[in-house]
Amino acid sequence: MNIGIYDPYLDTMGGGEKYMLTAASCLSKNNNVSIFWEQKSVQEIKKIANSRFGFDLSSIRFTKNIFSKNISFLERHTQLRKYDAIFYLSDGSIPLLLSRKLVLHFQFPVNWVCASLLTRTKFASIKNVVCNSYYTKKYIDKTFSTKSIVVYPPANDYEFKKIPKKNIILTVGRFNPMPGGGNFKKLDVMITIFKEMIDTGAKNWELYVVASFKKQEEGEIAKLEETVENYPIFIMKNIPYEKLNDFYLRSKIYWHGAGYGEDLENHPERAEHFGIATVEAMKNGAVPVVISAGGQPEIVKEGVNGFLWNTKEELIRKTIHLIENPKILEKISQNSRLISNTFSMEKFCSEINSVFK
Repeated sequence: MNIGIYDPYLDTMGGGEKYMLTAASCLSKNNNVSIFWEQKSVQEIKKIANSRFGFDLSSIRFTKNIFSKNISFLERHTQLRKYDAIFYLSDGSIPLLLSRKLVLHFQFPVNWVCASLLTRTKFASIKNVVCNSYYTKKYIDKTFSTKSIVVYPPANDYEFKKIPKKNIILTVGRFNPMPGGGNFKKLDVMITIFKEMIDTGAKNWELYVVASFKKQEEGEIAKLEETVENYPIFIMKNIPYEKLNDFYLRSKIYWHGAGYGEDLENHPERAEHFGIATVEAMKNGAVPVVISAGGQPEIVKEGVNGFLWNTKEELIRKTIHLIENPKILEKISQNSRLISNTFSMEKFCSEINSVFK
C-alpha cells in the first residue's frame, strides 16, 4: 500500500510530530510511506527528529508537499492518485479529497470549527478519524458528529536501566506561548510552586525544567532563567534525546501542569491532550504528580501509579507526602513502570496498522 503522510507543523517537533513520525516508522515496515514536506528543509527535519526524539528517518521517503498553498487543486489530485491512503494531522482544517482514502488525525479539541455543509462534504472522503486520547475524542466526536477511534501514542521502546535515582523533580515541555502570556506547559507555574516549597522548608531537592523552544522564544526562556536565581532549579534548554532520557532515569518525581488556571470548559485545547512525557517518566520509574485535567487521568490512577491534583496546595501536599514516605514512593515507582507498558510501541504499531486495513 502507498501511504502519504502530512503534518503541517512538522518543523515544530512537538507531541503531534512525534506521533506522526512514529506512525510513519510503523507503517513503513509493510507499506511504501512518503511524507509530504518542503524539500529544501528535509535534512533539517531529519536532524531535529534525531536529536529531539532519537528517530532515524533515513528509510522514510520525503516528497513534494502537495498540500502547499502553491499547489493547484488539479495538480494535488493528480498526485493523490498515486496513494492508497493519506494520513493527515488536522488542526481543524480538512483537505478536500475526491476519493475515500483520508485518515484524519486529531491531537486536540478543535471547538472553534463549525461543522458546515462544506465540512460535512469533506468528511465524505474520510475513511477513519483517529484521536490520541479519549479526552480529544469526546470533543472531536461532538464537533464533527462522528465516531473516532483512539490510538494512544507509545512510550519510546528501550530497556529500563536500574540506576540510583536522585532527589530530583522533573518537568518537561515544549515552550508554547499562550495568548495573554504564560506558556502551555505551565513551566513558569511549576517553578513558582517549587520555589514556594523551598521557601517553606523543603530541603535537599532540586527541580529540573527541560524546555524545548524555537529561536524566537529565547527571550522568554531568558526571563524564566532570571526567576530561578538562588534556588535549586535548573532549566535545561533544547537538550538531545539521550540526555532527556537520563533525566527521566534519575528523577524520582515528575510534575505536569498544562491546563492549570485555564477555562477548560470554553478552551479544552489548553489542557494536556494526552501526555506522552508523563508516560516516558513512568517508564523510567519517576512517579507522576500531574494535574487532573485533559488526558492525564487516562494515564495516572490516583495512589496507584501516581497522583492527580487540581490546586497548587494539592500538588505541594502530595509531593511532600512522597518525599516523606520513601517506601510509598518506591512502590508507586514500580507500579508506574508496569503500567507504562500499556503504552508500548508494539501495541501502537499494531493499532495504527489496523487503521489502514
